[in-house]
Amino acid sequence: MSAKYFAPTGGHPPQTQLLTDRAIFTEAYAVIPKGTMRDIVTSFLPFWDKTRLWVIARPLSGFAETFSQYIMEVAPGGGSDQPEADAKAEGVLFVVQGAATLTVNGETHTLAEGGYAFLPPSTDWTLHNATDDMLRFHWIRKSYEAVPGLPAPEVIIANENDIAPNVMPDTDGAWATTRFVDPTDLRHDMHVTIVTLQPGAVIPFLETHVMEHGLYVLEGKAAYRLNADWVEVEAGDYMWLRAFCPQACYAGGPGPFRYLLYKDVNRHMALPPRG
Repeated sequence: MSAKYFAPTGGHPPQTQLLTDRAIFTEAYAVIPKGTMRDIVTSFLPFWDKTRLWVIARPLSGFAETFSQYIMEVAPGGGSDQPEADAKAEGVLFVVQGAATLTVNGETHTLAEGGYAFLPPSTDWTLHNATDDMLRFHWIRKSYEAVPGLPAPEVIIANENDIAPNVMPDTDGAWATTRFVDPTDLRHDMHVTIVTLQPGAVIPFLETHVMEHGLYVLEGKAAYRLNADWVEVEAGDYMWLRAFCPQACYAGGPGPFRYLLYKDVNRHMALPPRG
């Protein structure tokens, strides 16, 4: 059964709405609730027609350091023949609503809901919305960290509905990860996966590790532990966690809690020059 993903639609709240919300920005983590993704905070990009976007992560002192993440909204007939301006940037696309016509190195693919594409640096690609419906997708970008002796990875086109999730040990299927990339393939310096926790499932310890995280909630709701705080999150919310920020989770139900997860992997830590 295909999953149902949350996608923002913009709009503007009435003057009668209370200002109180769940938005949090700290040195260790940030929570950007779905209610903040309104028309007034959208952005635009060169060479993208009939397109706007919400920037939910960008390299910034005290915030994301390794990546940027956009929620793209492309109207019928829109798209781009020059989507990526940085030849060193790799990218992941994940479609949450509608269908994208993606042409990569001269070969055309249709990315329906759940569709995934990994695009190595310097890839020749275009993307358009050839349907009569709105297209919304995540676009995660990172400057690729090349390693001498390792070639860049190839293009990957997939759909999460065609991939069997990897179940975490000793969880009886309550906690699983859908992987689009072989985790032992060290050519990749970032992973974008989908984590699924069934109602009542938990991440049962405070994970504390070097990977920076970006988490967009696709479905459901949960109580998430971020550093010293418990926060409630739901479909459409976004979380950023800096390296070593303690994290844990309790899935609240009544349906599965699922999120699109970014993390940086497989590279030495950059060391400052001595002296």
